[in-house]
Amino acid sequence: METLAEHGCFGGRQGFYSHASREIGLSMRLAVFLPPQAKNGQKLPVVTYLAGLTCTEETFPIKAGAQRVAAELGLILVAPDTSPRGTDIPGQAESWDFGVGAGFYLDATQAPWAKHWRMGSYVTKELPALIGAHFPADMSRQGIFGHSMGGHGALVSALRNPGQYRSLSALAPIAAPSQCPWGQKAFGGYLGPDQAGWASYDATELLKATGPFPGEILIDQGLDDKFLAEQLHPHLFEEAASQAGQQLTLRRHPGYDHGYFFIQSFIEDHLRHHHKMLS
Repeated sequence: METLAEHGCFGGRQGFYSHASREIGLSMRLAVFLPPQAKNGQKLPVVTYLAGLTCTEETFPIKAGAQRVAAELGLILVAPDTSPRGTDIPGQAESWDFGVGAGFYLDATQAPWAKHWRMGSYVTKELPALIGAHFPADMSRQGIFGHSMGGHGALVSALRNPGQYRSLSALAPIAAPSQCPWGQKAFGGYLGPDQAGWASYDATELLKATGPFPGEILIDQGLDDKFLAEQLHPHLFEEAASQAGQQLTLRRHPGYDHGYFFIQSFIEDHLRHHHKMLS
């Protein structure tokens, strides 16, 4: 793994790294925040954040304001990139909601995407092994959360991999992607036209099929979010959670939109939620 940059931050270290990815078949970038407790050599819990459409591994550490609380709580924060980059696929960067910056945290099955677009396996298999090998991380205490497309990715990653994550939350997630334009475009392109195959990457459908996540899920949603009505559909996940007996706290906030001012406002609550579940 190559170190691109490291910065002192709240007594710890914010680092940016790259590595040759086996799953993606290309170089991938990631950000890792090590809190000051890492200097003592103790193994610390890990919380992975999955970012939304158009974002990179730099977006969360620069804009979310998470390091202060993570330093207090002794949490390692991991933020991978949102898609493969540098492929030779025609049209990969023509749309902001498909292709580069829009990996949707799934393993594509359709050509030409299937070769490199394996963000599902990258996040849940390769990335944890990488973190465990290079950082003082207790990989038996993993949490995952994310925003928008990344909120979708966090919910799906946890529900598809029972027992891997002990804590789970999301901020304005795409909660029922099979039923919104963003998800339909991504699933159609990456997974093909057969909608029966989409359910395994749809958090609302997965919850119905697999049963509840073993612990409380925290979701925050701004009511001034311009994407709420057409793209996000948290009420559908809420209904599925009620039917499945899932412990869910879904908080709706007047005056908040879809951006990082919203994330900054509630990031501390999410980190404390993960710390409680991982302690």
